Amino acid sequence: MNQSNSSVRRMAALALLIAIIVVMSYTPLGYLQIGPIQMSLLTIPVAIGAVVMGPTDGAILGGVFGLTSLFSAISGRSAMGTMMFSINPFACFVVCFVARVLMGWCTGLIFKALQKAMPKKEKLSCALGGLLAAVLNTVFFMGSLVLFFYQTEYIQNLVSALHVSNPFAFVVVVVGLQGVLEAILCCVVTCAVSVPLRKIWNK
Repeated sequence: MNQSNSSVRRMAALALLIAIIVVMSYTPLGYLQIGPIQMSLLTIPVAIGAVVMGPTDGAILGGVFGLTSLFSAISGRSAMGTMMFSINPFACFVVCFVARVLMGWCTGLIFKALQKAMPKKEKLSCALGGLLAAVLNTVFFMGSLVLFFYQTEYIQNLVSALHVSNPFAFVVVVVGLQGVLEAILCCVVTCAVSVPLRKIWNK
């Protein structure tokens, strides 16, 4: 495939995945409200893009995911996001946007490393890429949330309500079973979609 056709194909694939992320962000499929925090399945199209198209496009898709999260915070759709934005808009930008860009980029880089380490295990690499996308999303989002907002009155009230005594316990309790299920779902769907897509993409 020549460079022109390759660029057109890349732009078309990016546009499709961006559209999926935007549509998911406005439906129950995108954000699941679990108590005070929104658990997201938008990691799935980001992971698929990062695995099939590479770290740069993973970062772009992560950025789109981050923008939808930031919009939820600004518009009041997310109680925790609105709290973060009202206290520190810059820190809210880091938590909502930068964390998701890093997630998409790192997922693509890790998948490339897995490919080199296990060249004959495409399915396993795709599955691990999906799993790690969800894990990285949780680590970057919750890590930056704790870094910037753990000492705020809102989070401390949650800490008291959840009966936890330190940031690590807070993250574990907030993420909980839902985070595990999100990671498993992202792993399964990313593998199921990415394996056939990569065969087409690499022709």
